[in-house]
Amino acid sequence: MNLILCGMMGAGKTSVGVRIAEKTGRRRYDTDQMIVDRYGNISDIFEYYGEEYFRKLESEIVKELAEKDHLIISTGGGLVLKRENNELLQANGKIVFLRASLQTLVDRLRVNDDRPLLQAKSGILADKLSELLRVRMPVYEHVADFIVDVDNKTVDETADEVVETVRRSFAESANEGAGQ
Repeated sequence: MNLILCGMMGAGKTSVGVRIAEKTGRRRYDTDQMIVDRYGNISDIFEYYGEEYFRKLESEIVKELAEKDHLIISTGGGLVLKRENNELLQANGKIVFLRASLQTLVDRLRVNDDRPLLQAKSGILADKLSELLRVRMPVYEHVADFIVDVDNKTVDETADEVVETVRRSFAESANEGAGQ
């Protein structure tokens, strides 16, 4: 069973994934980093080939990772917007939505200029993030097996909460199964 982290850019999926892997001894994969390692800079992919091509690359990575087990997978912010990606991930995994408020995201992303979807010619960061949140939040909540709020928490605190939430859920499931 894999543990998949989803959420908006800036929610901490990569950092929390690293920490969970350290705490659990599981292998960790970051879908965005895998794309960078294989195909180059994400901003360049968006600029030269477009978002649709990038989403195709994400789906290829998901197919590859879904065949493996006992992984920590940090997803790109838009990866779960595609139903087939979710179905593949859910077949052998539990999805944890790292939920962050607009203000937390703005604070964390203000200095980052390497996010293609935030590099619009018009609008400010908060407006772009607000629109992305409006579209993505219902999807994140729908696909998530668990939701962990990240506002005002350190990476360690968030990682601990994710691990404990998933562990507790599996223990409760085992107890329900034993009681039948």
